[in-house]
Amino acid sequence: MTGQRPDRVLVLRALGLGDLLTAVPALHALRHAFPDHRLTLAAPATLTGAAAATGAVDELLPTEAAGRGVPRAVPWRGPPPRIAVDLHGCGPLSVEPLAALRPGRLIGYARPPGPAWRAWEHERDRWCRLLGWHGVPADASRVGIAAPRTPSPAPGAVVLHPGAEAGARRWPAERFAAVAAALAPRRVVVTAGPGEERLARRVAALAGLPPGAVLTGLSFDGLSALVAGAAAVLVGDTGVAHLATAHGTPSVVLFGPVSPRLWGPPPLPRHRALWCPGPERGPRVGDPHGARPDPRLLRVGARQAVAALEDVLAAGARGQPM
Repeated sequence: MTGQRPDRVLVLRALGLGDLLTAVPALHALRHAFPDHRLTLAAPATLTGAAAATGAVDELLPTEAAGRGVPRAVPWRGPPPRIAVDLHGCGPLSVEPLAALRPGRLIGYARPPGPAWRAWEHERDRWCRLLGWHGVPADASRVGIAAPRTPSPAPGAVVLHPGAEAGARRWPAERFAAVAAALAPRRVVVTAGPGEERLARRVAALAGLPPGAVLTGLSFDGLSALVAGAAAVLVGDTGVAHLATAHGTPSVVLFGPVSPRLWGPPPLPRHRALWCPGPERGPRVGDPHGARPDPRLLRVGARQAVAALEDVLAAGARGQPM
């Protein structure tokens, strides 16, 4: 009916950049299944640009909790959503804020009937399987986001991103610097998120890079443009790694303590996950939020990273399919 407000789909994913980007295939599936609905993503306001770049989200509803906690409530306004989808977690804490809105239909692992939660499943596959069980076909390989309109601040450079949310996933600055030095005469730049500027400058100084090689204070559009236009990216298990996946940029991702089986890039020649589990058993061991670099991460050497970078650079030059 003309003038009638569209039905709405509400998705809860109130986490970080990497979490949002691993949910892109699920968001694409919901957009395709409900083309006439307005899709609202409940997520931190800092992800507004990233949500728009997915091409699947109509609006972002600022929602977050301290750390990686679960919001107690979603600040929803208006009639109940027709469909609410919990892409945040697997228990009642994440599904209850959605259930409180009395949606016409609620999809989530904690809301039977539904599929069983698999602890050792890749994050992209997990949410696609949930939707598929509920009759919404989803393709976990649909990881792409829109190409940024902003020009890259360093087109064709190799991007090193030494920061990570937790110390357990931060490879030593000395090893990043050794990689940068080994890549000469290629152009290398070092990026930093909020609070990581000192680390980035230390890497650049150890590698003998010029002051202009350190890029800080980038907006999402600027960071997205940098990664999209890069020759390759070397990064730990963090959001920038998933941004490289979303743009099909050659990448080497350093893993530990969490296995790439759970959060790694697609198995394509242009991406390489470096993971040295050693004697530990199981695909997920150690604390991903720990303060010190995980032993599995420290087993990855600088020479190994340089060799992997050369491989993905060659794959990118050959035009390997995304």
